Amino acid sequence: MTLKGHKAGVLDVAFIRGTRLLVTGSGDKSLRVWNLNMGKQVGEPLLGHDAAVLRVAASPDGRWIVSGGWNGSILVWEVATDKTELKRVPVSFKGHKSGIRGVVFAPDSETFASASVDETVCVWKRKTGKIVLGPLNVGSWANSVSYSPEGKKLAASTQQHIIIWNTKTGEELLKIERGALRVVFTPDGLRLVSGDYTDIQISDATTGDSIKRFDSHSECFHSLTIAPDGTKFATTSFNTRFFDLTTFEPIGEPLEHPGFVWNLAFSEDSQLIATGCADNLVRTWTVPLSESEKELQQITLQKTIAGTQPLPRRAPIQTSRFFDDFYPSTCSTLSPELRQQYINPSEAERVIQETIKAQLDDAPHRLLDTFTGRLCDEEAQINAFKTSTEYKELLSSTLVHVDLRMEHIKDVIATYFRCVTLSHRWEGKEPLLHDIQDKVVHELIPVGGIVKLQSFCKTARAAGYRWGWIDTCCIDQTNNVELQKSLNSMFAWYRTSALTMVYLSDVPPSSKPGALARSAWNTRGWTVPEFLAPKVIRFYQNDWTPYLNDHSPNHKQSVAIMQELEDATGIDAKTLVAFSPGMINAREKLQWVSTRVTTVQEDIAYSLFGIFGVHLPVMYGEKKQSALGRLLQEVVARSGDISALDWVGQSSEFNSCLPADITSYKAPPYTPPSLSEGDIQTSISLLRQTVAVDLALKLYALLDNLNAPRFANCRLQLHCIAFRVTAVAQRPIEHKGTYFTYEVKADGLRDLQITTEDLLQFSRGRRARQSFLLVRPWDRRLLELLDDADDIKSMDDFTPPGSPGEEGPVDPESSERAMRLIVHLGQPFSAFLLAQQRSGEYKRIASDREIITQVKDVDYVHGMDIRTLEIL
Repeated sequence: MTLKGHKAGVLDVAFIRGTRLLVTGSGDKSLRVWNLNMGKQVGEPLLGHDAAVLRVAASPDGRWIVSGGWNGSILVWEVATDKTELKRVPVSFKGHKSGIRGVVFAPDSETFASASVDETVCVWKRKTGKIVLGPLNVGSWANSVSYSPEGKKLAASTQQHIIIWNTKTGEELLKIERGALRVVFTPDGLRLVSGDYTDIQISDATTGDSIKRFDSHSECFHSLTIAPDGTKFATTSFNTRFFDLTTFEPIGEPLEHPGFVWNLAFSEDSQLIATGCADNLVRTWTVPLSESEKELQQITLQKTIAGTQPLPRRAPIQTSRFFDDFYPSTCSTLSPELRQQYINPSEAERVIQETIKAQLDDAPHRLLDTFTGRLCDEEAQINAFKTSTEYKELLSSTLVHVDLRMEHIKDVIATYFRCVTLSHRWEGKEPLLHDIQDKVVHELIPVGGIVKLQSFCKTARAAGYRWGWIDTCCIDQTNNVELQKSLNSMFAWYRTSALTMVYLSDVPPSSKPGALARSAWNTRGWTVPEFLAPKVIRFYQNDWTPYLNDHSPNHKQSVAIMQELEDATGIDAKTLVAFSPGMINAREKLQWVSTRVTTVQEDIAYSLFGIFGVHLPVMYGEKKQSALGRLLQEVVARSGDISALDWVGQSSEFNSCLPADITSYKAPPYTPPSLSEGDIQTSISLLRQTVAVDLALKLYALLDNLNAPRFANCRLQLHCIAFRVTAVAQRPIEHKGTYFTYEVKADGLRDLQITTEDLLQFSRGRRARQSFLLVRPWDRRLLELLDDADDIKSMDDFTPPGSPGEEGPVDPESSERAMRLIVHLGQPFSAFLLAQQRSGEYKRIASDREIITQVKDVDYVHGMDIRTLEIL
C-alpha cells in the first residue's frame, strides 16, 4: 500500500498499538495519521513544529505519541478514545537546543527519552514536561535511544559510543567504544542490535562483547527496527532487508524503493512493516517469512491436509510493493518534482567541499588529531573527514528535503571539525612543531611538556572532541607569515572553539575555592584573551580533573568559579561570561592587563589585539614601547576614545601622550564628583545669573563641531581646552630618585602641584623660560548626546544648539543642554601638562600621579581657549 499526502520526505513512522493506525513525521513540518484498513489519511495534518519532524514514537499503552523536530522541539499528542485522531497535549518540553535524532517511550508510558544533535540525552515526565534524568552529556551527536523491556536500562547510540544507563540512578552501566546510528534492545533484553553506516552489530547488553557483525546494505545504512515477536529485525537504506534474529541469516528478497528509506516500523503483530521514504510517500509491506516460519507453515499445511485443524493466523492487510504508482530504482528517471529533492553525487561533493572550505577558512591551519595523536594540516584534516562515517552519510543522504539539505551538511561538518583549544602557562621545555611533526603524540616519551600534550589529547578525546589546538606545537614559530596570522587570529580561534580547556599546573587535586585565583596562570598576559574569548570553558587541576570537582559542561555557567575569577582579575562576572571585543571602554580593558606579565616584552601588546578587535603587524624585536604605542595609536585613531591617554608614569618614546609601560594603567582613572540632577539644576539656576545663554550656546556649538582626535605616524592631533601656564616654581620637597615637585599657576585655573621626573626649564620665582600649557582633552561625552560612545562624530543630521544660521527663538531644550555643559566644565578634571618644542609641537610632561585641577570661576567661559594641538 502506498500512502500519499506529505509534501516532503517522510522521516519517521510509528504504529499506534491496539489500532490499525499509523502516524508519520515529515520534512514538511507535519505529522499525519493513516487508517490502514481504509488506506487513507485520517483528519487534517497535525501542525505545531516549526521545523522538520525527524522522529515519532508511540507509547506501549497506545494512548500517546511523542514527536521531535529538527530545531530541538518536542511535542506530545494524545490518541483520542475513539482512536480516530490525535490531540496535542499542552505541556512544554524545554531542554534540547537542536535536532531530535531519537525518541522512545518507557514501558510504563509515563516517561520517554530523547536523543539530540546537541550531544545530550534526556528522560522526560510526560505529564509535566520536566526532565527526570539528564541532560546526559554524551560528547557527540546522540542518534537514538532504546529502553530495555523492563525499563530499568536506557541505551543511546552516538557518533562515537553506545552507552547504557540505569534509568533510576543515572549511573553509567556500560560504554561500548563504537559509534552507531541506531541501537535497539532485543525483546528479551539480553542483546543489542546496532547499525552503523555499513554494518550491523549484535552485542551482549551486559558486557558489550560483540556476538555477530555483518554487512546489511551495499549502500549507506540508515535505520533498523526489531519485530515485537522477537523473530526478526529489518534495516533500511535504498531498500529494506529482513534478518532472522536467531540465525542472523537474510529473510526473503530486499524490498526495493525508488529512493532512500528514512525509517521503518513493525506492526504490533509483526506481520506488517511500514517505511517512510524520501519521495514523500509512506509504504506498507507484508513481512516475509523466515525459514523457521516457513517450516511451521508447511507443518500446519500438512496437518490441515491430514484433517487436523490448523492453528489460526491473522490475515495480513492487503498490501503490495507498489500499489498506486511505480517508480524506477534510479534517481535519473524520477519525476522533475521528485528529482528536486535529490542532489546528484557530484553536486553533493561540490556542496560538501564548499562547506568544508568555509568551515576551515577561519580555523587554525594545523590541528592535533586526538584520536590518532598526529599533527594534521588542512589537507590531512580533509582527508581524515573523507574516510569518516560522517562523510559517507552525507554522500548517501543526498535526498534530504530541500529545506534541510544545506543545514544538515553544515551541521555535520561543523560537528566533525569542531576544535578544543588549550589555555595554559608555558613552563620549561614545551614541545614545538619540529618536536612532534610526523610523530604520534601518544607514543612519545612522557617527559616535560609532552606529558601535558598527551594529557590534553586524552582529555579532549574522552570528552568527544577529535581536534585539538595548543599554541606550543600547532604554530610554526620559525615562519613569520604563519606566526603573524596566528597571533592576529588567536582570539577568533578561542572564540569559535567548541571548548577551551584551562590547565592549572599549580593547582593540586581536590583544591578548595581560591586556588584558581592564586594560580600563576592568572598572572600571564596571554591568558586574558584566552578566558574572555571562549563561550565554553572548563578549568582543570594538575591531574586533569575538573576544578572544584565541577563536571558541568561549561564553567562559565558556574557562579562560584566566575565570582572567584572576577575577584582575581577585577573583571566583572557578566563580562567574563559574555565578553564582546571592541574599543569601547578602552581604559578599563587596559587596566585588566596592567599587572600581567609576558615572557617576550612585545606580547603584552600583541595579546590585546583580539580584545580590541584590531589586526596589526607583529614585529618581534620592536620593543614593548613601540608595540604598545602602535596598538594605542590604532585604538585612539579608530575609536576617538581618549580614555587611553589617562595614565600616570613615564612617557613613551613612541608618543609622549602614551605610557612607556602597561603598568601605568594600574591605578583606576580619576572620576570627578558625582552630581545629582538636583545639584545640576541648582548650578544652572546660579549660572543664568552670570552667564548669557547665547554665549553658552556658541560654546556648545563650537565644541560639538570638533572632530575626533587624529593619531598617525606617532603624532597625535588632540582637541582640547588650553590654559596657559604663567608660573612654575620648584618646591623644596625631597623625593626618592629623580622626582621633582612644582607649584604651577595657569590662567583661569586654581593653583596646583605637579610631581614629575622631568626637569622643567625655569628659575624659582621667575616666569617659565619654556612655554607650558595645562590642557583638558575634549571629551564629547560632556555634550550628553546619545551613542557618542559608539560613534564619536556620526551625527550628520544633528543640529547642535546655537549653530550658526539658526533662526527664531532658542528652544528650552537647547538652552538646558548648553547650560548643563557649562556645569560639567566647571567640575574638577584630569589635565595634561604640555611643553612646547622649538618646532612648535608639544610634548607631554609625565607625572607620578594624576594632575587634578578646576577652573576658578565661570568667567573662564568668556575667554575659553579651544585648540587643536599636535603632540609628539
